[in-house]
Amino acid sequence: MDKALDSALVWFRRDLRAHDHAALYHALKAARRVWCAFVFDATILDPLPRADRRVEFIRDSLESLDAQLRELGRRHGRPETGLIVVHGRPTEWIPRLAVDLHVQAVYASHDYEPQARERDARVRGLLADLGVVLHTVKDIVVFEAEEVLSAAGTAYGVFGAYRKAWLKQLAPADLQPWPVERHAQALAPLPAHWRRPLPTLQDLGFEPTNLRALKVPTGTEGGHQLLDDFLERIDRYHETRDYPALKGPSYLSVHLRFGTVSIREVARLAWERAAAGSRGAEAWLGELVWRDFFHQVLHHHPHVVAHSWRPEYEHVRWERGRHADRLFEAWCTGRTGYPIVDAAMAQLNQTGYMHNRLRMITASFLVKDLGIDWRRGERYFAGKLNDYDLAANNGGWQWAASTGCDAQPYFRIFNPVTQSRRFDPQGRFIRRYLPQLARLPDALLHAPWQASPVELEAAGVVLGRDYPEPVVSHEDARQRALRRYAAARTGR
Repeated sequence: MDKALDSALVWFRRDLRAHDHAALYHALKAARRVWCAFVFDATILDPLPRADRRVEFIRDSLESLDAQLRELGRRHGRPETGLIVVHGRPTEWIPRLAVDLHVQAVYASHDYEPQARERDARVRGLLADLGVVLHTVKDIVVFEAEEVLSAAGTAYGVFGAYRKAWLKQLAPADLQPWPVERHAQALAPLPAHWRRPLPTLQDLGFEPTNLRALKVPTGTEGGHQLLDDFLERIDRYHETRDYPALKGPSYLSVHLRFGTVSIREVARLAWERAAAGSRGAEAWLGELVWRDFFHQVLHHHPHVVAHSWRPEYEHVRWERGRHADRLFEAWCTGRTGYPIVDAAMAQLNQTGYMHNRLRMITASFLVKDLGIDWRRGERYFAGKLNDYDLAANNGGWQWAASTGCDAQPYFRIFNPVTQSRRFDPQGRFIRRYLPQLARLPDALLHAPWQASPVELEAAGVVLGRDYPEPVVSHEDARQRALRRYAAARTGR
């Protein structure tokens, strides 16, 4: 079959796998020779701390991707295939690789974040100056922002209506894998000067983290290991997902973030299981719909990156000054005096992961109990989460802060003690991350300040020494939050 192009380059970004890969499929189908590359983007990496689990996750996952490409080439009689990995600015490296490899086109997956769209626009222009075309295709979502619209042709602002339309529109073809293997004979051997080992963390200027000690599985193999494990539990997901001490979640969020597993694959499995009557699979499919929903919100309303989706809440008078900074520091370090909040922040700081129910509790506590601007919390999560994704992180924070579309009403304020007793009733999660409280009985563990001096002494706890007193009274903070939001709504 005649092909339109002699050679092409696939630029991997948030799609670190060789199977069911839209850009790779289109490049292999269109060109006689195809190379693959990944750029460690210095504009993203330079501001990061020198020990960052995400960088290590990506680096380990690239080893898996390189191995997949080599094996794919070997099976089709194409030795010496693999992945070109460089470190620098994509605006410099992608045009440079295009010239070095003499390609006519570069293929990549759509990236929806505003900075990524600006980057891609610059790369597209630079490549055009060289006579090279940049093709980008849908890969990281099931439906893009313009694909699920209201009858009036506008973006949805209410999740329930979006979910109904999303599910109504979904068809088997939307979840079919891209048959990369069918065209893999177009993979080209790496030029001799690119046959080099992948850069180490040290080469990139980074240090090892505790990622391996935490036994976080990386790469496509790691993602499928987690997927296989979750499929044995998915039917109970709706019953277990809210309890941080239980093995309820899929733990696939970081793999979906970096594309080591395909969103089409996991959505297809959930859809099929839900159609067979699994309430757990139906609930998890709903979470995947939320993922698409937040991406379409970011696309249609890019101002949410720095501003509230609801303009009236731009006028909320958040706490400022040294006292606010001390409260924020207590929240960041897990020293608020509310065990469920502090245990959750310890989990985040120690592992880079936080259970979804706890994300809601900690975000609500920062914004509504402490009166801190949601943007400060969002930035902190952005720096810590292994699975950090701008659309989901921003959407989650604006939901908790009542400033986003289809967010919880401002007058719904989580009581951290009630949430703790409901979702960690035996205190198993709290005891894991706050061992200094382990000897407190279950009834007192969620609110240690309610214990008598005798009960505290029996548990070996001195408040203010072993564990802090509460930084705020929830009831008082709740009233302040109601007044704060009411004032913003009325313009007073």
